[in-house]
Amino acid sequence: MTDPRAPLPDARAFQPVAAVPRSGAGVSGRHLVLGLMALGLVAALVGIGYQRRQTRGCLAFYGPEMARAITSARHVELWTGLRQGSDARHVVATARLDVSAAKGLVHLRRGLVEDANFRPLAGAPPQTAAPAWAYALVFSPEPVARAGNGTTEGVVAVLFDGDATGTPRWLCVAGRPGQMPIGRIGPGIRSWFGATVGSRGASGR
Repeated sequence: MTDPRAPLPDARAFQPVAAVPRSGAGVSGRHLVLGLMALGLVAALVGIGYQRRQTRGCLAFYGPEMARAITSARHVELWTGLRQGSDARHVVATARLDVSAAKGLVHLRRGLVEDANFRPLAGAPPQTAAPAWAYALVFSPEPVARAGNGTTEGVVAVLFDGDATGTPRWLCVAGRPGQMPIGRIGPGIRSWFGATVGSRGASGR
Protein backbone atom coordinates (compact mmCIF):
# COMPACT_ATOMS: atom_id res chain seq x y z
CA MET A 1 0.00 0.00 0.00
CA THR A 2 1.04 3.52 -0.64
CA ASP A 3 2.18 5.38 2.36
CA PRO A 4 -0.39 8.14 2.88
CA ARG A 5 2.32 10.21 4.39
CA ALA A 6 4.40 10.17 1.20
CA PRO A 7 4.72 13.67 -0.38
CA LEU A 8 2.74 14.41 -3.56
CA PRO A 9 4.71 14.61 -6.81
CA ASP A 10 5.89 18.07 -7.83
CA ALA A 11 3.32 19.53 -10.30
CA ARG A 12 6.15 20.93 -12.36
CA ALA A 13 7.05 17.42 -13.41
CA PHE A 14 3.86 17.22 -15.53
CA GLN A 15 4.26 20.55 -17.37
CA PRO A 16 4.74 20.13 -21.16
CA VAL A 17 8.15 20.81 -22.56
CA ALA A 18 8.29 22.94 -25.74
CA ALA A 19 9.78 21.12 -28.71
CA VAL A 20 13.03 22.54 -29.96
CA PRO A 21 12.65 23.47 -33.67
CA ARG A 22 15.13 22.13 -36.12
CA SER A 23 17.54 24.90 -36.84
CA GLY A 24 16.62 26.88 -39.98
CA ALA A 25 14.12 24.33 -41.40
CA GLY A 26 11.02 26.59 -41.26
CA VAL A 27 12.89 29.65 -42.54
CA SER A 28 14.33 27.73 -45.50
CA GLY A 29 10.88 26.41 -46.46
CA ARG A 30 9.38 29.89 -46.50
CA HIS A 31 12.25 31.21 -48.57
CA LEU A 32 11.77 28.39 -51.09
CA VAL A 33 8.04 29.13 -51.46
CA LEU A 34 8.65 32.87 -51.87
CA GLY A 35 11.38 32.18 -54.40
CA LEU A 36 9.11 29.95 -56.50
CA MET A 37 6.33 32.55 -56.42
CA ALA A 38 8.73 35.27 -57.54
CA LEU A 39 10.05 33.04 -60.35
CA GLY A 40 6.50 32.37 -61.55
CA LEU A 41 5.69 36.08 -61.57
CA VAL A 42 8.81 36.90 -63.57
CA ALA A 43 8.01 34.15 -66.09
CA ALA A 44 4.46 35.47 -66.51
CA LEU A 45 5.70 39.04 -67.09
CA VAL A 46 8.25 37.83 -69.63
CA GLY A 47 5.55 35.86 -71.45
CA ILE A 48 3.20 38.86 -71.58
CA GLY A 49 5.98 41.09 -72.88
CA TYR A 50 6.96 38.56 -75.56
CA GLN A 51 3.34 38.19 -76.69
CA ARG A 52 2.92 41.95 -76.96
CA ARG A 53 6.04 42.25 -79.08
CA GLN A 54 4.71 39.51 -81.39
CA THR A 55 1.33 41.23 -81.89
CA ARG A 56 2.14 44.95 -81.67
CA GLY A 57 1.51 45.74 -85.35
CA CYS A 58 -1.73 43.75 -85.55
CA LEU A 59 -3.05 45.37 -82.38
CA ALA A 60 -2.36 48.79 -83.87
CA PHE A 61 -4.27 47.82 -87.02
CA TYR A 62 -7.28 46.10 -85.45
CA GLY A 63 -7.42 47.81 -82.08
CA PRO A 64 -7.59 45.83 -78.82
CA GLU A 65 -11.35 45.14 -78.90
CA MET A 66 -11.36 43.82 -82.47
CA ALA A 67 -8.26 41.73 -81.83
CA ARG A 68 -9.98 40.23 -78.80
CA ALA A 69 -13.06 39.38 -80.89
CA ILE A 70 -10.90 37.69 -83.55
CA THR A 71 -9.21 35.49 -80.98
CA SER A 72 -12.13 34.69 -78.69
CA ALA A 73 -15.56 35.42 -80.25
CA ARG A 74 -17.97 32.57 -79.58
CA HIS A 75 -19.52 32.50 -83.10
CA VAL A 76 -17.53 32.53 -86.36
CA GLU A 77 -18.87 32.39 -89.94
CA LEU A 78 -17.16 32.20 -93.32
CA TRP A 79 -18.98 34.40 -95.85
CA THR A 80 -18.65 34.17 -99.62
CA GLY A 81 -20.35 36.02 -102.48
CA LEU A 82 -19.73 39.34 -100.76
CA ARG A 83 -21.54 42.51 -101.76
CA GLN A 84 -21.98 45.95 -100.32
CA GLY A 85 -24.91 46.40 -98.01
CA SER A 86 -27.35 49.29 -97.86
CA ASP A 87 -24.45 51.67 -97.30
CA ALA A 88 -20.70 51.61 -97.88
CA ARG A 89 -19.96 50.68 -94.28
CA HIS A 90 -21.55 47.22 -94.36
CA VAL A 91 -21.15 43.96 -96.26
CA VAL A 92 -23.60 41.09 -96.76
CA ALA A 93 -23.09 37.66 -98.32
CA THR A 94 -24.92 35.28 -100.63
CA ALA A 95 -23.53 32.21 -98.81
CA ARG A 96 -22.62 31.71 -95.16
CA LEU A 97 -21.05 28.84 -93.29
CA ASP A 98 -20.83 28.40 -89.52
CA VAL A 99 -17.18 27.51 -88.87
CA SER A 100 -17.17 28.05 -85.09
CA ALA A 101 -16.01 24.46 -84.53
CA ALA A 102 -14.08 23.99 -87.78
CA LYS A 103 -10.76 22.18 -87.64
CA GLY A 104 -7.81 24.55 -87.65
CA LEU A 105 -9.79 27.64 -86.66
CA VAL A 106 -7.88 28.07 -83.40
CA HIS A 107 -4.57 28.29 -85.29
CA LEU A 108 -6.06 30.65 -87.88
CA ARG A 109 -7.37 32.96 -85.17
CA ARG A 110 -3.93 33.14 -83.61
CA GLY A 111 -2.27 33.68 -86.96
CA LEU A 112 -4.46 36.66 -87.77
CA VAL A 113 -3.07 38.63 -84.83
CA GLU A 114 0.63 37.74 -85.15
CA ASP A 115 2.85 40.30 -86.88
CA ALA A 116 5.14 37.67 -88.42
CA ASN A 117 2.32 36.55 -90.74
CA PHE A 118 2.04 39.95 -92.44
CA ARG A 119 4.32 42.06 -94.59
CA PRO A 120 5.47 45.54 -93.61
CA LEU A 121 3.69 48.13 -95.74
CA ALA A 122 7.05 49.19 -97.21
CA GLY A 123 7.61 45.64 -98.52
CA ALA A 124 4.05 44.92 -99.63
CA PRO A 125 3.27 44.06 -103.28
CA PRO A 126 2.01 47.01 -105.33
CA GLN A 127 -1.73 47.50 -105.23
CA THR A 128 -2.88 48.77 -108.62
CA ALA A 129 -6.59 48.77 -107.76
CA ALA A 130 -8.89 48.29 -104.81
CA PRO A 131 -9.00 44.59 -103.92
CA ALA A 132 -12.06 42.56 -104.85
CA TRP A 133 -13.01 41.02 -101.53
CA ALA A 134 -13.70 37.31 -101.96
CA TYR A 135 -14.15 36.01 -98.41
CA ALA A 136 -15.02 37.31 -94.98
CA LEU A 137 -14.54 35.79 -91.57
CA VAL A 138 -17.19 37.23 -89.26
CA PHE A 139 -16.50 37.01 -85.53
CA SER A 140 -19.51 37.74 -83.33
CA PRO A 141 -21.29 36.82 -80.09
CA GLU A 142 -24.16 35.34 -82.17
CA PRO A 143 -25.18 35.10 -85.87
CA VAL A 144 -25.71 38.43 -87.66
CA ALA A 145 -27.24 39.34 -91.02
CA ARG A 146 -24.62 41.90 -91.99
CA ALA A 147 -21.32 43.19 -90.67
CA GLY A 148 -19.62 46.56 -90.52
CA ASN A 149 -19.33 49.66 -88.40
CA GLY A 150 -22.24 50.12 -86.06
CA THR A 151 -23.92 46.78 -86.84
CA THR A 152 -23.69 44.95 -83.54
CA GLU A 153 -21.34 45.41 -80.62
CA GLY A 154 -18.55 42.84 -80.67
CA VAL A 155 -18.96 41.96 -84.40
CA VAL A 156 -15.81 42.03 -86.54
CA ALA A 157 -15.73 41.10 -90.24
CA VAL A 158 -12.25 40.51 -91.67
CA LEU A 159 -12.31 40.64 -95.48
CA PHE A 160 -9.81 38.85 -97.75
CA ASP A 161 -9.07 39.30 -101.43
CA GLY A 162 -7.70 36.56 -103.70
CA ASP A 163 -5.16 36.49 -106.53
CA ALA A 164 -5.27 34.19 -109.57
CA THR A 165 -4.46 31.20 -107.36
CA GLY A 166 -6.98 32.18 -104.70
CA THR A 167 -4.25 33.19 -102.24
CA PRO A 168 -5.23 36.33 -100.34
CA ARG A 169 -2.73 39.17 -100.43
CA TRP A 170 -4.66 41.82 -98.52
CA LEU A 171 -7.16 42.01 -95.69
CA CYS A 172 -9.25 44.74 -94.15
CA VAL A 173 -11.94 45.14 -91.51
CA ALA A 174 -15.42 45.90 -92.88
CA GLY A 175 -16.45 49.49 -92.26
CA ARG A 176 -12.95 50.68 -91.40
CA PRO A 177 -10.30 52.34 -93.59
CA GLY A 178 -6.93 50.77 -94.22
CA GLN A 179 -5.66 47.43 -95.47
CA MET A 180 -2.92 45.11 -94.29
CA PRO A 181 -0.67 43.13 -96.67
CA ILE A 182 -0.75 39.39 -95.99
CA GLY A 183 2.56 37.56 -95.90
CA ARG A 184 3.47 33.95 -95.22
CA ILE A 185 0.03 33.05 -93.85
CA GLY A 186 -1.61 33.61 -97.27
CA PRO A 187 -1.28 30.04 -98.64
CA GLY A 188 -2.48 28.65 -95.31
CA ILE A 189 -5.59 30.85 -95.42
CA ARG A 190 -6.31 29.72 -99.00
CA SER A 191 -5.97 26.05 -98.04
CA TRP A 192 -8.15 26.48 -94.95
CA PHE A 193 -10.89 28.25 -96.92
CA GLY A 194 -10.85 25.56 -99.62
CA ALA A 195 -10.82 22.63 -97.20
CA THR A 196 -13.51 24.11 -94.96
CA VAL A 197 -15.92 25.02 -97.73
CA GLY A 198 -15.24 21.78 -99.62
CA SER A 199 -15.81 19.52 -96.63
CA ARG A 200 -18.90 21.19 -95.23
CA GLY A 201 -20.53 23.20 -98.01
CA ALA A 202 -22.01 26.68 -97.69
CA SER A 203 -25.70 27.45 -97.34
CA GLY A 204 -27.13 30.39 -99.27
CA ARG A 205 -29.04 33.01 -97.33
